[in-house]
Amino acid sequence: MGDTTIMSALFTPLTLRSVTLPNRIIVSPMCQYSAERGEATAWHMIHLGHLALSGAAMLCIEATAVEPDGRITPGDLGLWDDATEEALKPVLAAIRKYSKIHVAMQLSHAGRKASSHVPWEGGQLIPVAEGGWLPHAPSALPHKEGEEPPLALDAAGLNRIREAFAASARRAARLGIDALEVHAAHGYLLHQFLSPLANQRTDEYGGSLENRMRFPLEIFDIVRAAFPTDKPVGARVSAVDWVDGGITIEDTIAFAHELKKRGCDWVDVSTGGVSPLQKIPLSAGYQVPFAKAVKEATGITTVAVGLITDPAHANQLIEEGDADLVAMARAMLYDPRWPWHAAARLGATVDAPPQYWRSQPREQKALFGDISFGQR
Repeated sequence: MGDTTIMSALFTPLTLRSVTLPNRIIVSPMCQYSAERGEATAWHMIHLGHLALSGAAMLCIEATAVEPDGRITPGDLGLWDDATEEALKPVLAAIRKYSKIHVAMQLSHAGRKASSHVPWEGGQLIPVAEGGWLPHAPSALPHKEGEEPPLALDAAGLNRIREAFAASARRAARLGIDALEVHAAHGYLLHQFLSPLANQRTDEYGGSLENRMRFPLEIFDIVRAAFPTDKPVGARVSAVDWVDGGITIEDTIAFAHELKKRGCDWVDVSTGGVSPLQKIPLSAGYQVPFAKAVKEATGITTVAVGLITDPAHANQLIEEGDADLVAMARAMLYDPRWPWHAAARLGATVDAPPQYWRSQPREQKALFGDISFGQR
């Protein structure tokens, strides 16, 4: 008789240009606020190193600022000069030596949410008088009532940011990064352009949805052109703002259509972040319907995120076509071997370093594939 094994949908491969993912699990980009002058530190070696051994298909490096003023906090990771590029080299070299995981990077600019304290120090705006800097944004509208307004970007400022994204994409290519994600979500600069809550410009970058999409689409085009054509580039979006008058799912679908026309390889569908007035109804997989809506309307490869913690649930999302990939953040920090445990539950295999092969439970001898471990 032939092989009757049914493969779990979560552990089927997916190809994006030259990158073939062995399963549908991504480690989400997670800000660590632990860089020094934008440079990766020993923390990044530890943090990314252990997640690289998770068994996920791809590991996405945290939101990486394309210029110093684009950092959310003074501790944000950056990729804007030779020093920030050099600091990532040993981290990536260690990952490459011991893991087969694909490594992506999320390129970002914080816009009006820049110059903030790290979350464990309150996360609020750092005034210039206390060592902060004056952020730039589409319009001179503060993120939070009572804060000092940001500077509205003029033509020179827009051009500076265009050049910064291009330069960071080229540096990422030199580092051997496998894929890039353009951050247009969570209330940061490109999301600020998209949302009428943050964008009240009267030029060609404000007003209609077509105008509000213009600068984020320009940035996507710039990043795509600066990165090797055989490597994928995706985008993260906030599908809705959860505030009246903000972005709607229809707006996001229109944006996704335009991204697809420009060769975007995936859309990572999140929500919120542009206003502290948002009211988010949290529940397991609460953002999945938005990923499903984008996928059904556009046919683009979609990534589902948000309170997806159960392997059976994640597998069901892929199996039923709600999304093509699942990205995990908090759940992966809590359980850095989540893909191992998911594979064990779903009867699949994952990649693991030989140093760890002896760890598989006796009842899960096939978890790491057909391996042998001899000992004298």
